[in-house]
Amino acid sequence: MRGTQASRLETFVDAAFAFAVTLLVVSFDAMPASVSELHEALRRAPAFLAGFAILTMFWATHHRFSRRTGLSDARVTTLGLLLIAVALLYVYPLRLIMGVGLHFLTFGWAPSPIPIGFAAGEFRSLYVIYGLGFAAMCITMLLLNRHGLARAEALGLDPVERCLLKQEAGAMVWLLIPTVASIVLALLPMPPRTLFQGLPGIVYCTLAVLMPWYGVRSARELARVRAEMDAA
Repeated sequence: MRGTQASRLETFVDAAFAFAVTLLVVSFDAMPASVSELHEALRRAPAFLAGFAILTMFWATHHRFSRRTGLSDARVTTLGLLLIAVALLYVYPLRLIMGVGLHFLTFGWAPSPIPIGFAAGEFRSLYVIYGLGFAAMCITMLLLNRHGLARAEALGLDPVERCLLKQEAGAMVWLLIPTVASIVLALLPMPPRTLFQGLPGIVYCTLAVLMPWYGVRSARELARVRAEMDAA
């Protein structure tokens, strides 16, 4: 744990993500003034929690990188500032896509933040904007962890530490695969008013299989590297 104390950049990143979560909450209208409005607000809670989980995932990935490497050079600073900018812009499409997605998954119980009857082209453009934001955050974290690996010798990273950075970078790659597929599908012409319009969103469901598989594979690889270190 080389980054034992939070740097100014890490403090800035923490504050930016906290502000992004605040924007996610504020975007869900005003405070309820009655019990019925409270019930309506609670129906929006799943969309907030889903968006909160995604923002937390990227924040935690950056936190682990900072603690493991303690790097604060120009590249880390540039990528950290890029992560902040993207995270703050990403809040709006994140809120919309989670609200619309959960509206369909709950068969209309969770309210949609936008009218469902808007044009199919606009619906696909929402997937593109969301995918570009998600991909930008993944690529930023991928570049950070690869930079840490490039500085492995200077930092004196042992095989386990290198394995952890490699696995973090690999996780970002696996997250990018369905993201790119979603953007491509959203850009393709599709018949209007068919289930094909939802394909750019459905493709993200593959992460429910990909990421647990990658987690199990990573745990086995890490156990093997640790065993080899102990044997040496």
